[in-house]
Amino acid sequence: MTVEEDVEAIGRIEAVPMILEVICRTTGMGFAAIARVTEDRWVACAVRDEIAFGLVPGGELDVQTTLCNEIRLGGQALVIDHVAEDPEFSGHPTPAQYGFQSYISQPIVRDGQFFGTLCALDPRPARVNNPQVMGMFKLFADLIAQHMDTQDRLAQSEAALLSERQAAELREQFIAVLGHDLRNPLASIQAGGRLLARTPLDARATALVSAMQASVLRMAGLIDAVMDFARARLGGGFEIDRRERPELEGVIALAVDELRMANPDREIVTDVRLDAVVACDSGRVAQLLSNLLANALRHGREDAPVTVRARSDAGSFELSVANAGEPIPPGRMAVMFQPFERAEHHHGQQGLGLGLYIAAEIARAHGGALAVTSDAVETRFTFTMPLD
Repeated sequence: MTVEEDVEAIGRIEAVPMILEVICRTTGMGFAAIARVTEDRWVACAVRDEIAFGLVPGGELDVQTTLCNEIRLGGQALVIDHVAEDPEFSGHPTPAQYGFQSYISQPIVRDGQFFGTLCALDPRPARVNNPQVMGMFKLFADLIAQHMDTQDRLAQSEAALLSERQAAELREQFIAVLGHDLRNPLASIQAGGRLLARTPLDARATALVSAMQASVLRMAGLIDAVMDFARARLGGGFEIDRRERPELEGVIALAVDELRMANPDREIVTDVRLDAVVACDSGRVAQLLSNLLANALRHGREDAPVTVRARSDAGSFELSVANAGEPIPPGRMAVMFQPFERAEHHHGQQGLGLGLYIAAEIARAHGGALAVTSDAVETRFTFTMPLD
């Protein structure tokens, strides 16, 4: 890839602006950047500039005048709390040329090769030479490299789609690999969030850390959905642990309470009466319910309650979720349990389009079925399963 393509690749990583903001808030430094550094070029890929340093994405510096060039040659991170008091850099021309007193830079390494740096600087001294800040920079540098590796794998896979049949097969294989690969950068974000949570932060940085942790949970849910899809399509269906579950009523209540906490402004009404013990995989049934309930909250009328109803008798188990709102169009009804079908017409919401597909597969794995009815009064999804 050319340097310009590398700059564009960094720009496509959605987490980069938040990473640079967290760096500035945590360190107190006013300038943070991701730079592509080669033997003869220093190019800014992404920038957060609160001190009018003057660089924008795509901007260049003479690489020979930068400390990043020394990092490229040495391959080690560099940190300076106070240039004027540092015996090695107090007389160095670079701090004088660019007017900074504090500086930190971490190499970004891809496939064992130096790519560039994640760096920050400020005209004032800053206490950044400590394990917490250096650990944060290392985690973020690794995360950026992993994101770029994932982008490369995606581009390579797309280039290999030579026919419609190959496209379908390779997409499913790629999703299985991608689901695994995403866990590595997600683990880095989780570790970084835990590290930041133990660091004294101002109110803005604390809110950013909380937002990062919430995003981690959402990403984990998306990865689980992707992996469930891959197992269902590539592994011949869901594997379930079906046994008698006297605790199922409590499992249902817990799944509902989780959605209540996530949607405090919405009313969820439950009507659960299990007169017979249900033999099922309670974890999978809770997953099915969560998918249906999240779907109802997303697409249902906000001023009307969502109703969860469960019944069991000697012959069958039935679990349904109903919401008020616009009826589902007939064309949508015909394909809504297929993977990657998204209800984009509702409030502009979009997702992977796997929730209803996974719910239907869970129902099928239990020997049951998931059905839907929809009219001007209500939309109701119903899971039915024989108990014998």
